[in-house]
Amino acid sequence: NCINYFLLISGVKMDIIEKIAENIEKVILGKRLEIFQILKGVISGGHILLEDVPGVGKTMFVKVLAKSFNMDFSRIQFTPDLLPSDITGVSIFNQKKAEFEFRKGPVFSNIILADEINRTSPKTQSALLEAMEEYQISEGNATYHLEKPFIVVATQNPIEFEGTYKLPEAQLDRFMMRIRIGYAATADETRILQQHSKEIPFEMIKPVASSADLIKIQNEVRKIIVSEKISAYIADICRRTRENKYISLGLSTRGALALQRISQATAYLNKRKYVIPEDVKENIFFITEHRIILSEIAEASEVTKDTVIKNIINSVPVPAPQNEYKI
Repeated sequence: NCINYFLLISGVKMDIIEKIAENIEKVILGKRLEIFQILKGVISGGHILLEDVPGVGKTMFVKVLAKSFNMDFSRIQFTPDLLPSDITGVSIFNQKKAEFEFRKGPVFSNIILADEINRTSPKTQSALLEAMEEYQISEGNATYHLEKPFIVVATQNPIEFEGTYKLPEAQLDRFMMRIRIGYAATADETRILQQHSKEIPFEMIKPVASSADLIKIQNEVRKIIVSEKISAYIADICRRTRENKYISLGLSTRGALALQRISQATAYLNKRKYVIPEDVKENIFFITEHRIILSEIAEASEVTKDTVIKNIINSVPVPAPQNEYKI
């Protein structure tokens, strides 16, 4: 896979993705696999939900990512008293001009860190819906377009429920993938402790690419060939999530598009010009888990999402032959 490929390119000039990954690894130690999973979402133009316990590096990861690409970065701390206008901006009356002027909010950046997004009310959460889907903000009768690249990376703590609001399905569906970083291994945690005893790693990070580089890569990812057989394979997987007795809410068409786009990104990282079924299988859990809702039958039978998704993947015939994936 893409991870093994990059580990074997010693002696070859590193490309931008590898430079970004190595930059992040200077701060986030021992998480190479997770780094590349998130980078797949970034180069495919998707939004990412980082769900994990506090203190594993979610916020730092996003800050290093933004700094590595030298992109405009905004961090929004979601709290119960946060208002939609605190995110999108507000119109203020200019007495000299005798007219209202729109003051842009922090959403007008390239990378938005929506920190602890589930700590604010659904009304405020919904302020991101239009931005994440249509790359614009509506205020009164005016519409303001967001500059690309535009990526929202949200974090939430899965174990705290008091003082939090569950993200609605419409919000979850706009996140291309959900990733968990997890605790560092003991050896890596030892390295982290030693590293922080001498310096602040984030302050040592320098930009190694630009927003223009990311836009170029995103355009290249969109050119990766997806044959009709692969699209039909993805559509069949999605259909079976909607018809499965253990699932009350299956994948939407937006979810199908997300799976296809992340598969293109996987093919791109593997230096392939076309998508194969393995690219789809590799990403199905990241795309599906936060979108589907288990039925009462599943809960009564104590069936997990992982089990349901695995059974669906195994039940869908894999398209063949390989040489037709290029068509």
